[in-house]
Amino acid sequence: MKVDSIPIKKETELNFLKLMAMIQPEDSLLLLMHGSPDPDAMASAMALREILQKTRRLSQSAFASTEPIIRQQNKEFVSALRLDVQLIHQVDIKSYRLIALLDAQPSFFIKSLDFIKPQIVLDHHPYEGSWTAALADIRPHYGSLSTMMTEYLLCARVKVPRILHTALLYGIKTDTDNFDRATALEDIRAYAYHTKYANMQLIRRIELNQTPDRFLKYFNIAYHHMNNFLGRRVGFLGEVESADVCVQIADFYLRLIGTYYVVVAGIVSDHLIIIFRGDGYRQNCGMIAQKAFGQIGQGGGHRSAARMEIPLKVLQENLKGDSSPKAVEQFILRSLRKQPGPR
Repeated sequence: MKVDSIPIKKETELNFLKLMAMIQPEDSLLLLMHGSPDPDAMASAMALREILQKTRRLSQSAFASTEPIIRQQNKEFVSALRLDVQLIHQVDIKSYRLIALLDAQPSFFIKSLDFIKPQIVLDHHPYEGSWTAALADIRPHYGSLSTMMTEYLLCARVKVPRILHTALLYGIKTDTDNFDRATALEDIRAYAYHTKYANMQLIRRIELNQTPDRFLKYFNIAYHHMNNFLGRRVGFLGEVESADVCVQIADFYLRLIGTYYVVVAGIVSDHLIIIFRGDGYRQNCGMIAQKAFGQIGQGGGHRSAARMEIPLKVLQENLKGDSSPKAVEQFILRSLRKQPGPR
């Protein structure tokens, strides 16, 4: 089947029919997102709710996440689209007959949340762990879940509001990093489709409004403490209010002439967060992150971006109790020096 120049896969048609069979008229649904939700997850949740609201008229629905929204750009997205995303512990899960998990899988849950058993799982990450769901649609070759949900919307033949076109386009845009990351032809087709209807001015406003005034002090710290090793810049900021601080500074420094690889670290709560950014050509950020910190931290990434998290307790053990800023900085530099040169 082909709708609006987008081929709808048989896989989508069959799963859409399965979805329709699962939902009862006037049903209740909790749309759950894992971690601090990004635009792709939130846009996909909006799309699923729109489909079911238009086809089955839900009596009750809510958006929920397992962690609060932290990144400033994502907060702007939520504000601009007037979304209400609650934390999972603020929601009465038992009041919803069905739970849909978007942009994640049940195996991603920490132990305290493993009691949650979603009946619907829609994701574009590689299949992980051992779990079952009445409807599980996992497509790791897609660059974004928003692309998959675009197919579901077209399959449902419902009128898509402009705000949803805008959200889905932004979801594709951010999750593919403007098509710099792994991207499928399906992502490009879906993006082109949404550009005809999306509010591009609103997206530009969201993208421009991402750095609060209070972040400027961290840029000052980075300016005075960033190490430069022939185009590889590494900096430790000390305690920061969120990982987004490290992300924004790493993104900024990657734009400096002659820089092809940036590592920015900061302590957030009880973890050392290490953000990697690269040009995707000379070095593989995901590989470097794993080799440098994979034995004591958790995380990962791809050629141009990665993230690692190390519990402070583990870090202090490796530093033999000396957790001073100088010791942490030297630990980061020492771990990265083990890495080979450009490739």
